[in-house]
Amino acid sequence: MLVTDINNVKIYNLSGGKSVPEWVTSRKQKKGTKKQADSDRRIELIQDFDMPGVASSIAVSPDGQYILATGTYKPRVKCFEVCNLSLKFERCFDSEVEKFEILSDDYGKVAFLQADRYVEIHAAHGRHYRLRIPRFGRDLVYHKPTCDLLLVGASPDIFRLNLERGQFLLPYTSPSASGIDSITVNREHQLICTGTQEGTLEAWDYRDRKCCGTLDVAASLQNTKEIASVTALEFKNGLTVAAGTSTGHVLLYDIRARSPLAVKDHLNQLPIKKIRFQPEQKSVYSLDGAMLKIWDEATLKQKACIESLSNFNDFAHYPGSGLFLFAQEDTKMLPYYVPSEGPAPKWCSFLDNLVEDIDSETVQNVYDDYKFITKQELADLKLDHLEGTKMLRAYMHGFFIDIRLYNKAKSVSNTFAFDGFRKEKIRKQIEAARPARIQLKTALPQVNKELAQQLIEEKHMVNAKRSAIAKSLLTDDRFKNMFENPDFEVDKDAQEYRLLSAVLQRADRDKARKKENVVVTPIGEDEEDQKSTDDDLYSEKSESESEDEKRESGEELEEESVRATSKKEGRKKVLPSVSAARQQSGRSAQEDEDDGSFSLAVEEGANFNIMQPSRKIQSVSLGKRVSKLEHNTTSVQFDNGIGRREITFTLPSRSKGGKNDQDQDRSRQQTLKKHKEERRKVIRSAKGVIKKMVMRKP
Repeated sequence: MLVTDINNVKIYNLSGGKSVPEWVTSRKQKKGTKKQADSDRRIELIQDFDMPGVASSIAVSPDGQYILATGTYKPRVKCFEVCNLSLKFERCFDSEVEKFEILSDDYGKVAFLQADRYVEIHAAHGRHYRLRIPRFGRDLVYHKPTCDLLLVGASPDIFRLNLERGQFLLPYTSPSASGIDSITVNREHQLICTGTQEGTLEAWDYRDRKCCGTLDVAASLQNTKEIASVTALEFKNGLTVAAGTSTGHVLLYDIRARSPLAVKDHLNQLPIKKIRFQPEQKSVYSLDGAMLKIWDEATLKQKACIESLSNFNDFAHYPGSGLFLFAQEDTKMLPYYVPSEGPAPKWCSFLDNLVEDIDSETVQNVYDDYKFITKQELADLKLDHLEGTKMLRAYMHGFFIDIRLYNKAKSVSNTFAFDGFRKEKIRKQIEAARPARIQLKTALPQVNKELAQQLIEEKHMVNAKRSAIAKSLLTDDRFKNMFENPDFEVDKDAQEYRLLSAVLQRADRDKARKKENVVVTPIGEDEEDQKSTDDDLYSEKSESESEDEKRESGEELEEESVRATSKKEGRKKVLPSVSAARQQSGRSAQEDEDDGSFSLAVEEGANFNIMQPSRKIQSVSLGKRVSKLEHNTTSVQFDNGIGRREITFTLPSRSKGGKNDQDQDRSRQQTLKKHKEERRKVIRSAKGVIKKMVMRKP
């Protein structure tokens, strides 16, 4: 008797002894079967519990005394009597059986729906009557209040065969379905429910012969790519119904609500074939082609599952017990016993005694004589040199190894297991005590320290917008991984970072220059910029034109200084002490001449912008620059010491000036006026665009 343990739920396979791998030859299988130590304890629950070819469906009679099963080949039905644990009778058909329904408490009345559109009614003695239905059938159910046998299939009609009259009645026609896959009847209020190919559940009242309600089951499954048809239906009580779909989902509904109470996914996308309830254990049994899942109705947690090497076709649960009977794509029909789901039936009560004896024995999950291990476990056991030999059998992501060899290797490898466990525990205790020591904590994170430092500096900036952005990046939980997860660290060796390195270096240089320089904006400069006229444009353009001519004569330097003077005269507030300088110019010039110190004469209107001299003057050598700028009206005196300088200059008054000065002023005004008229015709006004700022070093 094979025992498996899934989620601490023991499942007993009553069909045979040890499970033998498929790759073992038939000769070794027979030889191993004879030498098995527990061969004398092996049981065969029901004698000849098999089919010649394939078992298609199975059911238990309402009185619990008979088990009926259909299969091929040749198509047949077998009836087993449980009190004798043996076969009672066997009958053959002309066609394969799709579904069958037991009409009485025992095997006396049975209806078989066959694959060739025929329905056979059998009595205790044999076949009673055989008739044909209009369409191919898929499911049938017996409605006791009306004695109607309801058949559904590849049409929207629910065919009604009245067994009391022996004739067909007017069928129920679904208004929206193209085909019906399943049908069931509620045993409390006799409501008829059908599952359609379009994924709807329709309820029919036999008194009105009308559809009284519809549930859209497919709409409750949002993640499915195709429309799920309803392939299985089962009522728990008068209000709760379970619907199984072709996509492997089981939905529990209250017939008074449109949304499901719970949705269980089999996770294999195989159609659900049958559903049954166990009210005493609050369990739901749902079968697909691969397995039977046993799960809790309230929490949807899976309790256990039963699998086989062949696909399942049908199952029957013996009422009030933990016995399951399976019809599969194989000759054997499998009986399983799950003690957690109920006691053994009365006719096989000896199973409980066997279970108590086997509880103390070791339980194997896959094969009794083989152990499945992964490649890493094989390396830990130091048996990786056996790969490719007959000692290992590759399977999925690991290997099967003989259990005796595994136990020997395990005992050898675990010699120093306690020493390793002791060292690991000591290490964990030491690490747990380390946080109590004094630790130096830094405000900067371990990841992206430079970025965090930059954001902290921007956080304290005067610019409110940039400060708010930096503060949000540092405090927002959405960006915390940027400073905690090493995967988000800036990789300076990446190609993208190298492409941006030149831009970043230029930005750093600009920031360094801004720290060294201080921007000073004179009072009233903004007002002067708003009142700017074409004089500024004229003076700037005249400088650029003089640069293009590239003359090196002294006359051009004098003209450039005159144009700079006209520019400065347009901004009187830049040099607010000009009048005072005129009053002191005479005295300072005489004192300089008496002292005999070095002096540099500058003509009237010379450019005193030392920080930004004109590009033309910069191109001239220092000797020529001094010789051209020698004037009697201005002198520069250098005293002992670094950075000490004194400049004195005098400006001739217009009242005392001669005719030459007046002629020069008149010609200058005419030239400026003419140029203004020409520029107005060519360019637009630059009012409010140009803003001048004086840069001074601290």
